[in-house]
Amino acid sequence: MRSGQARLDRTVVQGFYDRMRAVAPAAYGAMERDRAGDPGRAFRDTACGRLAASLDAAGLRALGMWAHHWCMRFYDDDTRVGLRLVREIAGCSGLGWTADEVRWMLGESTAAGPSAAYRFTLPAAAARELPQPARGEFTAHDPARPSRANRAGARRGTMPE
Repeated sequence: MRSGQARLDRTVVQGFYDRMRAVAPAAYGAMERDRAGDPGRAFRDTACGRLAASLDAAGLRALGMWAHHWCMRFYDDDTRVGLRLVREIAGCSGLGWTADEVRWMLGESTAAGPSAAYRFTLPAAAARELPQPARGEFTAHDPARPSRANRAGARRGTMPE
């Protein structure tokens, strides 16, 4: 595990993969249908939007984690539909994210490197949903709360990684 991040228990991580595996077939099918469709449609009118609307909070978190994982692994491919899904889920509040889910997504984001645009979108949004004591662990990765280095980059007109 990267320095500064707590190691996740294998059982916890396996639980994440089990939950993601449950939504993966529907998610992949929805993304493929949306990729072939009109990109200008309102999210709620897309296959991904209909899938997201059909899920409870736990299912939506699993879908978000799957889409995040997919986008981090295939960021060099056409991920516009997946990134839209990630952004839409990041915009949902009250999903009940856990610190372990945020840690796992941050690990995926960090491993993807700076060429994966928007890699901290969902984990940062999920971290903002955590109770205050746990939230502090994750503020360095929140684009809404730039670090000192990110603030300096913003003053120079560059985007933070």
